[in-house]
Amino acid sequence: MTLGLFLTQTLNGLQLGVLLFLLAAGLTLVFGIMNFVNLAHGSLYMMGAYFAAAVFNATNSFVLAGVVAVPATMLLGMLVERVALIRLYQRDHLDQVLATFGLILFFNELVRIIWGPASVYMNAPEALSGTVMLFGFGYPAYRFAIIAAGLFVGAGLYWMIHKTRVGMLIRAGATKPEMVAALGVNISLLNTLVFGLGAGLAGFAGWMAGPILSVQPGMGEPILILTLVVIVTGGIGSIRGAFYGAMIVGIVDTIGRAFLPTLLREFLERSLAQAAGPAIASILIYLLMAVVLAVRPQGLFPVKHG
Repeated sequence: MTLGLFLTQTLNGLQLGVLLFLLAAGLTLVFGIMNFVNLAHGSLYMMGAYFAAAVFNATNSFVLAGVVAVPATMLLGMLVERVALIRLYQRDHLDQVLATFGLILFFNELVRIIWGPASVYMNAPEALSGTVMLFGFGYPAYRFAIIAAGLFVGAGLYWMIHKTRVGMLIRAGATKPEMVAALGVNISLLNTLVFGLGAGLAGFAGWMAGPILSVQPGMGEPILILTLVVIVTGGIGSIRGAFYGAMIVGIVDTIGRAFLPTLLREFLERSLAQAAGPAIASILIYLLMAVVLAVRPQGLFPVKHG
């Protein structure tokens, strides 16, 4: 293992963590405020990627793709919430799971009908096609831009949640929704805005992930599973927990997959290490979640009540 390889994989872990945070921030707010289990959140990420890819392939403009994709995904999320999900808030979680799982199937078939079953591609902007020199080694400029953009959006989200009136209502709604409603706040509108915010963040993640991942039907499910691990690990309803949980999960998953198989070869017979290494690496984050739940069932960084 070289220092350059370790730093590269660490940055890859941060990049994955940033994408997970963009998804987890919206999803954990929906969980925390509405007590609503939304399995279709990954589908909004997929739709954001498809919107961005469609605009990019039509205009060859990466910036315009984001300008269109993020608001479009936000509006789509608000439409879905108003049309389909608003009737499920008072239902059991099992009903919510079944309904939003049905939305996953719907959106997967929708993109197959519109864009076909094959993958759709989009390129990184020309200005970010090179590498950035860090500590004597090169790192892809676009991946570095994802980290920077995600941290910038995260800082903006933190400012909105903690420094604005809307953020105050969101935080209050996450802890004492009955009190907020008693003060005359339109909880239904607040729910729609929060859902739209989460959808917009998912669309932003889909736009940023498009050039490094193939945009294809079903791309939202694998990252949804990682996102659920993030919010359980960090603490449901906590933006701070979503951020730190995403960084931890992203780095553990990336470093584990990169180095665990090699490390096991030092202690196990080579053929056994080659078989066990990838399998253990793939379940490492789930083992992490199990340990966190055993030690701190509320998550590492739960919402502070007060």
